[in-house]
Amino acid sequence: MTSTEFGPAAELDDATLVDRARDGDVRAFEQLVIRYQGAMFRLADRMLADRAEAEDVVQDVFLTAWRRMGQLQDDAAFTGWLYRVTTNRCLNVLRARTPAAEVDPETTESVRTDTRPDHAVQVNGQLKALTAALGELTPEQRACWLLREVHGRSYEEIGEIVGANVTAVRGRIARARVQLAEVMKAWR
Repeated sequence: MTSTEFGPAAELDDATLVDRARDGDVRAFEQLVIRYQGAMFRLADRMLADRAEAEDVVQDVFLTAWRRMGQLQDDAAFTGWLYRVTTNRCLNVLRARTPAAEVDPETTESVRTDTRPDHAVQVNGQLKALTAALGELTPEQRACWLLREVHGRSYEEIGEIVGANVTAVRGRIARARVQLAEVMKAWR
C-alpha cells in the first residue's frame, strides 16, 4: 500500500487528513467525514429534535467544510471548527423556526426493547421527557449543555464554538442543568 492509499488499518491523525484534503485529496476528506459524521449528526439531532433537519444540517456542514478547507489556518483545529459550524447551523435553524415549535416525540429514537420490556418503556419515557425538556431550553443553553454533557467538550472549547466567554458558557450550562433537573426529577 502506498502512503496515499487508505486501508482499514490506516490511522492518520486529523491534521494529516486535513492537510491532504486541503490539497484536494478526496479520500482524505472522506476519512474525516467517516470519523466525524456520527458525532455531528448526534449533536444536530439533539439540538433540533428532527432527524431530517439534522441530516440536512450535517450534509451542509460537510459541504461547507470541503469548500472552505483552505480557510482553516490550523490543521489540528478541524474538530473544533466542525463543532462550531454544526452548532451555528443548528442555532440558525432553531432561530428560523416559529417560537411555538413543539418537540415531536415520534422523532426520538427508541431504546432497545429486547431486554426487559418494562425497563425499556421507562427508559423510552425518560428519553422523551429529556428531549422535550431540551426543547424548552434556549438554543444557546441547549448547544452548550449538549456540547458539554453529550460531546464532552471543555468550557473553553464550547466558548470558542458558540462565540462566548467561559463565564457565559458556565452560566448557560448551569441554568440548563437546573431547568433539566427540575423537569427530570419525576424520573429519579
